[in-house]
Amino acid sequence: MIRHRRLAAVLCLIAAVGLGGCSLQDDGPSGDAKNGRATKAPKKPNIVFVLTDDLSWNLVAHMPQVLQMQRDGLTLGNFIVADSLCCTSRATIFTGRYPHNTGVRTNFPPLGGYEVFKRNGGEQASFAPSLQKSGYRTALLGKYMNGYQPDDTGGGTKPYVPPGWSEWYVSGNGYPEYDYNLNENGRLVHYGARPQDYLTDVLAGKGVDFIKRSRGSAQPFFMEIATFAPHGPFVPAPRHAGQFAGLRAPRSPSFNEPDIRDKPSWLRSHPKLRRPGIGRIDAGFRDRVRMVQSVDEMVGRIRTTLKELGIDRETYVVFGSDNGFHMGEHRLAGGKMTAFDTDVRVPFVFTGPDVPAGRTAGQIAQNTDLAPTFQEIAGVRPPAETDGRSLVPLLRGGTPPDWRETALIEHVKPAPSPQDPDRQDSAPGAPTTYNALRTHDMLYVEYADGEREYYDRAHDPHELTNIAGSLPEQRRRHLSDLLYALTHCTGAKCADAGRSR
Repeated sequence: MIRHRRLAAVLCLIAAVGLGGCSLQDDGPSGDAKNGRATKAPKKPNIVFVLTDDLSWNLVAHMPQVLQMQRDGLTLGNFIVADSLCCTSRATIFTGRYPHNTGVRTNFPPLGGYEVFKRNGGEQASFAPSLQKSGYRTALLGKYMNGYQPDDTGGGTKPYVPPGWSEWYVSGNGYPEYDYNLNENGRLVHYGARPQDYLTDVLAGKGVDFIKRSRGSAQPFFMEIATFAPHGPFVPAPRHAGQFAGLRAPRSPSFNEPDIRDKPSWLRSHPKLRRPGIGRIDAGFRDRVRMVQSVDEMVGRIRTTLKELGIDRETYVVFGSDNGFHMGEHRLAGGKMTAFDTDVRVPFVFTGPDVPAGRTAGQIAQNTDLAPTFQEIAGVRPPAETDGRSLVPLLRGGTPPDWRETALIEHVKPAPSPQDPDRQDSAPGAPTTYNALRTHDMLYVEYADGEREYYDRAHDPHELTNIAGSLPEQRRRHLSDLLYALTHCTGAKCADAGRSR
């Protein structure tokens, strides 16, 4: 055997000189196997997903750890949510399906909320069971779906943990950040009003602990920390409560918009904001900035822990928000649910293996794309019913030639619900039911009552002048047909329709 290998080496040397190279192959065991060590397949990457609640782009400037993520990784500059509402967005994130396919159209029954998500099979369709089946340890911490209660037994004898989750630390009403219950792997635990009970900090500690415990496992891990911050009532951690004393809400050109006669009727009725209202907006913005400091510290703790454990190069860290939030734009005091950029374009930043540093991708991404992205990273084929597409080509610095040109936004105005913590969903000044298209250079909205909006975002990025009435009939018909196709699409047909504009 040795003589044969020496002969092969001599022939290889001759070939290398004359032909530029050769390959030695040996059908015997590998070097590791010869030494008694079996060759292992490479471990799949870990994934940490930090999902915030109502975090708008104008808060990121005050988050140094997220800004560092942008320097270290890839920012998706045109990430558009399919509905700027918490529960509908989360249902889409979990399943990769548009709201018209999840059946979750509002935050609470009968058209939405946790009950509807569960009844429609959303928990089984979530990416979590597929990741767990492929070998991942999975954990969800923080917020799940609107209407979920941590003491819900799901028909059993102890608090219910949905399928697909190896570990579960989830609350129901964590918005005040104090005096809440967590379902901790089927055990109900109460947290009070002490400074150390501040929910975002508790989640950060549990997240770091999960990472440390997972480091010693042969399994890769997926962890989602879904904060309630910076959702109202805007309660910052005590250590941040006195910061940013002179800060005001940004005064963009759309702030307290002077002329809204061109806007749809639901908005035309809004009077100009007066000094007391503007003062409340400024105070709310300051508290939102204060509130995200603990989220930012969480991001820093997670990334530092990954580096200290030596697993940062094999772990994707994803930071994002379920929807945006307006504060004073277009005369709207505070809220979401519109198709305006403030509400539908949200921060999403990725760091991790092969992700280019300091780059911003301009392609239009949606929250339908997160589930198939996590599944591709985990080596799982997304279901045929998935409406979105994996972002992995973008994460590797590529530019897919057939990527979508148009994002779909769809919103149903719900009936009043006592479960709504903001009383925003069905407020008199909230938008009526609509569907919308968003491209790089335009926003087109069709309301259920027949009204229309069209903004030329190339020349009017703040969406001040509605020119729907001057659209050529052929253009209006094309947009309406495209909107119909997207609101009725499923699976690959959504990708096909999204390539039109």
